[in-house]
Amino acid sequence: MAIMKDDTVAGRISEALAGRIISGALEPGAKLRQDHIAEEFGASHVPVREAFRRLEAQGLAVSEPRRGVRVAGFSVEEVREVAEMRAALEVLALRNAAPNLTKAILDQAEVASRAGDHAGDVQTWENANRAFHRTILAPCRMPRLLKSIDDLHAASARFLFSGWRAEWEAPSDRDHQAILVALRKGDVDGAAILLGRHVKLGGKSPAGSTRIAKSQFYR
Repeated sequence: MAIMKDDTVAGRISEALAGRIISGALEPGAKLRQDHIAEEFGASHVPVREAFRRLEAQGLAVSEPRRGVRVAGFSVEEVREVAEMRAALEVLALRNAAPNLTKAILDQAEVASRAGDHAGDVQTWENANRAFHRTILAPCRMPRLLKSIDDLHAASARFLFSGWRAEWEAPSDRDHQAILVALRKGDVDGAAILLGRHVKLGGKSPAGSTRIAKSQFYR
């Protein structure tokens, strides 16, 4: 899982734990034991507590009175909320990135999209998917906006991994290709509409089900 790097001790701990939570190695409700984590990373309790605060800010952990810090659960409503937020912020980033998108950048995004089409497992696909989105959005040059999008994308990845554990068939992402075609034509409005719709699909799930259909994550 691609996570933004932070060279502080707390940053390294939070990144490692976030990766485990997103991948499903740490399941919802699992207790995050401060002593054990401090020992594992050879750190004092201070950076561990800071790492916990970062995980809480990302929505990956919750602190409960007398129960300590646990891995956060999630609901269908949260999945939809994250998708709506991602759609709004990614469209904003794309509109600001558009004047700075070059042929080389768009070619790089196409390579990422094709890598996803040929991914042999869900994590490889998610890395390629994230690379596509990050490539077309990074030229917005708005680091706070990109950080918020990264956090939301991490949440989306967690929802995805929760529903995919065994079989895997790489999807062919027609939305990515349509977005690239629009951007190459200079049709920013069209690309923004496609991107917003594309991301929102990740927030739809079958009625009455708390699991997310695979097809909804072809984004």
